Amino acid sequence: MEYSGYIGSGAPWRDLPECFGPYTTFYNRFTRWQRAGVWNCIFGAISNYQNADVQMIGSSIIRIHQHAACIKHNETNCTERSRGGLTTKIHAVVNRNDLHHRLALANEQPHDSFIAIELMSSLRIKDMFLADKTFDSDAIRTFASKRGAWANISPRNNRKSLICFSPLLYRRRNHVECFFYRIKQGRPIATRYEKPKVKFLAIIKLAAIRLWLRDYESTPYLNGAYRVRLK
Repeated sequence: MEYSGYIGSGAPWRDLPECFGPYTTFYNRFTRWQRAGVWNCIFGAISNYQNADVQMIGSSIIRIHQHAACIKHNETNCTERSRGGLTTKIHAVVNRNDLHHRLALANEQPHDSFIAIELMSSLRIKDMFLADKTFDSDAIRTFASKRGAWANISPRNNRKSLICFSPLLYRRRNHVECFFYRIKQGRPIATRYEKPKVKFLAIIKLAAIRLWLRDYESTPYLNGAYRVRLK
């Protein structure tokens, strides 16, 4: 049984309280729901419900615990060896409320701009896309313009051509940093304990779902159509 745990403490599965029942039942149910796409369905229903006219993208590096280290399958599990040991990287697109809109995992080898185009699939006309100079590439700007959106990306120091950039609007990009701060409060996310990529991503999505429900639990979203939509 792999070393992981419930979202708050990061304890091993076999250390779950007895009130939850046998830890094997809890773990097997989590795995079945992950394979059946339950977490993806809930994640997609919640993120698509919010009208994210302003989106921010960013990435954060996660340290990998020794129990999750698997040298043989590093590439497929999105792990990469760096100076501090094995790490993995979380890419996230969030809205102005510090809540997720898209999530992805990758190792440190691919450039962030390649992952960004995949995560920008939800851009629409008149949407605004905020990113730091790491994502300053002509491919991203061209993709956003074809979607009818505006990519307000901080230009690199070596960029020769002039671009339209608003430092005032760029200040909102800190929402993606706030998202990583909130989601890393869960120990299983601040440190990766799961070997398979799909299970670690499922834990991240489960934590992100909790953030949504926590922010809207006292609002009409959970009292009407929003609850029906999740069903």
